[in-house]
Formats: sequence, structure tokens, C-alpha cells
Amino acid sequence: MRVHHLNCGSLAEIEPVDGADSPLKPTRAVCHCLLIETDSAGLVLVETGIGTPDIADPDERLGADWIAFAAPALDPTETAVRQVARLGYSPEDVRHVVLTHLHSDHAGGLGDFPDATVHVHAAEHAAALSDPGTYRSAQLAHGPRWATYEDGRGDPWFGFEGVRPLDGLPPEILMVPLGGHTPGHVAVAVDDGDRPLLHAGDAYFYHGEVDRPDPCTHPLLDLVQVGAEVDRALRLDNVARLRELALKNEIEMFCAHDPWEFDRYR
Repeated sequence: MRVHHLNCGSLAEIEPVDGADSPLKPTRAVCHCLLIETDSAGLVLVETGIGTPDIADPDERLGADWIAFAAPALDPTETAVRQVARLGYSPEDVRHVVLTHLHSDHAGGLGDFPDATVHVHAAEHAAALSDPGTYRSAQLAHGPRWATYEDGRGDPWFGFEGVRPLDGLPPEILMVPLGGHTPGHVAVAVDDGDRPLLHAGDAYFYHGEVDRPDPCTHPLLDLVQVGAEVDRALRLDNVARLRELALKNEIEMFCAHDPWEFDRYR
């Protein structure tokens, strides 16, 4: 397998809070997506970021309040579908999309890949259909081909329970239940032959939460997290386990919006 790291939606500029000696500079937050070339399942997209329909009608599909706060670039060249094309593929080559959750900055590009099977936790799917105030129903109006997954099945994986492969995908791609941010939030693990990669979605927002024994949250991003999370205790328990793995260097992890994590893969 070959894994491409894509920024599918630049957001507002944020400053690092690693201290005065940090070499990190202010930069725009990202929507960190993965495009995975597989031998047996075509292209697999992990997260979709902001899509071309969002750019065409941002108020309806993203929400005016979110746009005012997040300040998305709304740059068509950053959309997953355009980046897939630059790699020499067509939208039809993306046969599967795996989502950590269904918030608008993660699911906005679904309509650009209408033929793909969309893999999501069943609790997240149910929440998205029942809560149009939190989720943007316009992003799902095209009728995605859903593949949903309940709790209660799967195996242990690096201390997480209920980890499972996904229907029609290679066994190297796994869904890792990682609740707390939303009702059915998951991480996505990819074993590309080196250390396993773990896309942690919005389980955390800032590298300082997992890369040091004494964690450091980002004040602005923490406000966003507190406003969104549905089970803080569960989320923090999961972040503690992620931190343990990061400090042991057992897996390579990153979240959805930290631009300095994304810079590792440019």
C-alpha cells in the first residue's frame, strides 16, 4: 500500500503554545486526510475534508457561524477530488471512504465521491441522521452508500478494544473505536509496512496533548473541543492511552487539524 497525506481544507491560522523556545511558527490549521492506494480495493480515502459542493454553497453546507469562526480557505485546489486528479486518478477510482466522524469538516467531500462505500460507526450514522443541528444534512443529501459498524465485535489492538477490519478493505486498514468527541467517533489505523499509522480524527486537536508526559492543550482548540465533545471523561481516557503509545513510539499518530503534525508528511 502507498499512503498519501492530503490537506483537504486549510482553516484559520493558529499559534503554537509549545513555549518561547519552540521553532514552530503560526500557521493555518488543516483537514488532514489520507489517500491509500491498495492492490485489492482501489483507492481508499480516510476523511474527505471540505468538498467542492461546500465551496459552492458554504453557508448551507458548512454553516455561517462555523465559517466565521474557522475561516476556511474554501480553495477548490485543496479538495480531495482535485488532489486525487492531480495524482492521476478519477473520482470513480475512490471506491471506499472511511470517516472518523461526520462533522462537516470531515464529511464535506462525500458528494465528490458518490459511488464510494462510506464506512462509519453505526452510532455516528444514527447521530448524523437524528441531529441536523450538529451535523449538516445537506452534505448527506446525495444518499451515500453506507457501511456501518456496531460496537461489540473486534479484537484488542494496542490497548484499544473492539478494533476491526472493514468490509471489502484490506486487513491492514482498521476501525478503532475512540469515543468521546462524538457518539461514534473512531480512529483509523493503517499498517503500511512500517510502524502502524493512526489517524486519531478529533480525539485530540494539538500535538502537545500526546507527545509529552506533562500534556499541553491549546487554549483556543480546547474551547472547540469542550464545545463539541459528548463524553469528556471517555475522550480523555482515550487521549491518555494515545499519549502512552506515542511516548513509547509504538505507533505513528496524528489528529485531523494540527498543522505541525501534518508538516511531517509534506
